[in-house]
Amino acid sequence: MSRIGFKTIAIPAGVEIKVDGNVVSVKGPKGELQERISDLLSVEINDGVLEVKRSCDKPEDRAQHGLARTLINNMVIGVTEGYQKKLQLVGVGYKAEKKGSTLVMNLGYSHPIEMPDPEGIETECPDATTVIVKGINKALVGNYAANIRAWRKPEPYKGKGIKYEGEQIRRKEGKTGVAG
Repeated sequence: MSRIGFKTIAIPAGVEIKVDGNVVSVKGPKGELQERISDLLSVEINDGVLEVKRSCDKPEDRAQHGLARTLINNMVIGVTEGYQKKLQLVGVGYKAEKKGSTLVMNLGYSHPIEMPDPEGIETECPDATTVIVKGINKALVGNYAANIRAWRKPEPYKGKGIKYEGEQIRRKEGKTGVAG
């Protein structure tokens, strides 16, 4: 059984948390985020520490308890440090560049792929084969990075495609010729 919900969240300096019913707002140096948590839970702030409490021990309540605590913790980290995902383009002719607030990628299709940055998300291209997705909302950063990766998932024979930094691509052996 997980005990993540019982962990407290230390509130760093410069972060302001407001609880209005079951809506938690977190404001920090990088921005502001809101999340609606379950009616079965309550949030208490004492001496710079936030606690999420539940009224009973039903399985649904326990699941919501850990989820709410993790979502609030992700919001606190997001408004203080922010989140980022690095993507690498592997393949001959695969490249990315930034034009204004639009990410333009050449991925072997007959046309370039243009993806405008969604609200709250910023992309960077430090070089032609690296894309960095940044933002304060962990879910939005991960989702946008996954949408970029979906254009060319890494293939197992040569490893060509868009992969996350540090991702291991399971490689397969190609054809070895026909005996006989």
